Amino acid sequence: MSGTFASFNTALSALRYNRVVMDTASGNIANAATPGFTRRQVVGETVGAPVQPAMWSRYDGAGDGVRVADLRRMTDQFLDTRVRQETATLTYLDVRRTTLERLETGVAEPGPNGVSAALADFRSSWHALSNAPGSDIARTQVLTEARTLVDAVRTQAANVARETTDARTRLDGAVGEVNAAAAELAELNRQIAQHGSAGVDVNTLLDRRDQVATTLAGLTGGTATERADGGLDVTVGNVPLVQGRQAGTLVVSAPGAVPVTFEVRQPDGSSAAVTAAVRGEVGAGADLLSVTLPAYAAGLDAVAAQLAQEVNGRQAQGFDRAGNAGGPLLSYDPAQGAASLALVSTDPGRLAASSQPGALLGDVAASQGAASGVETAYQRLVNGLGTEVSSAGRLVTNQASLLAQVDGQRDQLSGVSLDEEMVTLMSAQRGYEAASRVMSTLDSMLDTLINRTGLVGR
Repeated sequence: MSGTFASFNTALSALRYNRVVMDTASGNIANAATPGFTRRQVVGETVGAPVQPAMWSRYDGAGDGVRVADLRRMTDQFLDTRVRQETATLTYLDVRRTTLERLETGVAEPGPNGVSAALADFRSSWHALSNAPGSDIARTQVLTEARTLVDAVRTQAANVARETTDARTRLDGAVGEVNAAAAELAELNRQIAQHGSAGVDVNTLLDRRDQVATTLAGLTGGTATERADGGLDVTVGNVPLVQGRQAGTLVVSAPGAVPVTFEVRQPDGSSAAVTAAVRGEVGAGADLLSVTLPAYAAGLDAVAAQLAQEVNGRQAQGFDRAGNAGGPLLSYDPAQGAASLALVSTDPGRLAASSQPGALLGDVAASQGAASGVETAYQRLVNGLGTEVSSAGRLVTNQASLLAQVDGQRDQLSGVSLDEEMVTLMSAQRGYEAASRVMSTLDSMLDTLINRTGLVGR
């Protein structure tokens, strides 16, 4: 388009373009603190000569203005993928650390209320009995310390059982969150494809899509792949969970079983077992229930079994105060583990302190007072837990630093800088004012041309 009136259209296009730039900048400023918001940028393009040349004429215009080519979200797919990966790893490590620290607190080692202190007091009471085998006070003290030791072991076993129950409850809740997020992502994929094909701005939907994908990554470590229509497909453990507008359901294959396994059930009724490792909160819960907590419980069961076996074995080698062969002091049921440890005898006279019937000897009591493999096994168990807790804490710290670095790189691109938006806003304002001035100048020129041309002064 050329001619005098074409200049109005050029100025009008500049007004429209700069108005869009100002609206976009103001929207960025308004959403600077909105979680998940991605900065928008207006991409302009010059309106030039016609693409198809005329047969018998040529274009003699000098430029037909500007138009909005795209309203771009300032994102980097690589950085978004890295953020999701590092978020999944951090969530996995953080859930493990939190559970292990709580378990360590329940173990209460080192401290006056732990099993180690109860074992030491139990051995000390036997040593006191070896020095006074006929003393009722010393015998009663042995039973009191034995009961304290049993309670300490059973309390720790109960703590492990509670952590196991809590971990399973949290895992069930996390699986429910996964399925809700997967259904939301599938619906977002549908809306993005539908609105995008109709030419509607879908940037807000894309922001929410990325948020949901990050949530799924934090829950499962799922891998997101962008579709041609703008949606995201998500796989968990190499099994598709979200495919376009269809969302599967993540379930625990055999609730209550160890190890914990998963499968994904599709809307058509088919299902596929998740064979690869699952990360995120769900993966951490599965590892805790499959490996960490059962291993500690098994170690505590072994300590309780060894304690009952050693104490009862030494009792069987001696005689009580009445000269009868010593009977078992502790009971243990392998089927129930450390929680079954119990004090069998409550009669101080039934304690076997002497190796000879009818004699007030304390040799058997002295052997009971000596440290044995129980202390070593328990110390090894507790040290292993402490090392695991310390390692988990360091890994979380390192991973948090890595995520902060990657997230910072993404924010440099996607985050809103108020200073930058103010510069953009002022630049667009000046452009708008300049375009307005062009229109005013053209209006004045046409007024002179139309209303004043040909007038002759008198």
